[in-house]
Amino acid sequence: MAGTAPLVMRVVGSSIKIAHRAGKIIRDVMCRGDLGIVEKGKDDLQTEADRSAQRCIVASLSKLFPNVTIIGEEGQSDLNVPDDWLITECNKDFIEKHKCPDTLSDLKESDLVIWVDPLDGTSEYTQGFLERVTVLIGIAVNDRAVGGVIHQPYYKSESGDVGRTIWGLKGCGTGGILPAKAPSDRFLVTTTRSHSNTIVQTALDSLSPDEVLRVGGAGYKVLQLLEGKAHAYVFASAGCKKWDTCAPEAVLEASGGMLTDMLGRHYRYGKDVSFPNGSGVLGTAAGVSHKDILSKIPDHVKEAMDKP
Repeated sequence: MAGTAPLVMRVVGSSIKIAHRAGKIIRDVMCRGDLGIVEKGKDDLQTEADRSAQRCIVASLSKLFPNVTIIGEEGQSDLNVPDDWLITECNKDFIEKHKCPDTLSDLKESDLVIWVDPLDGTSEYTQGFLERVTVLIGIAVNDRAVGGVIHQPYYKSESGDVGRTIWGLKGCGTGGILPAKAPSDRFLVTTTRSHSNTIVQTALDSLSPDEVLRVGGAGYKVLQLLEGKAHAYVFASAGCKKWDTCAPEAVLEASGGMLTDMLGRHYRYGKDVSFPNGSGVLGTAAGVSHKDILSKIPDHVKEAMDKP
């Protein structure tokens, strides 16, 4: 049945399996102790876990879907990977239990762009904030984020299992998590831990939050919204890239939330777009008015964020 399922269902189903395998690679690198850290730029680290996880993801997706455009954070990858890194199976549970949305049922591989962040939260990873680390695989159609997988390699369930995989597909819903609502008597905001500045702080102050959760990783911030730990994700800065937000946007919006730039515009995720998200990130949980949050952001903050 998996082989005859619509393309987007097979891509999501495969990505669930592939992200799980990438998560094990990330844990294995940490266990070995030599992270192989390279500094790509200011406050921009890469580890052996980033490189190896991306090789696993891109090699697996390329073998399964050779005509899909795949863009990974770590650039071109060596696709000659160990056999046990090459995942060629779908998550059958996803395929069998969910119906493809009609709007996505007749796609060709050339219609899709997959954005890969093999290890979102590299600084968190190197500093030991392991629960904040995620693997992100985002799926775009016609420039829009429609599907995504967020895997937490270090999530520990009550049963003792390690690793959790959350998926979202617009028109189909989400899985792997039971979304919760944030408290109604307090307003909670999540934002960057290490990339703050005057504009970022001004945007936060304008919302008068009762509490600000400062954590790393776009994937983890969106999980704060899904788990009911925050109402909004506010980042008035140009620090994110398309591979940071494609999967989180799709998962959040599949659950009824919204993710845009700081002016309320959705980012484009086509194969020819620039990588930086120059206009910041604003995410809101299901049941929270995105419009109301936008209306409170000062005009001078929006002007500072009004970039191509």
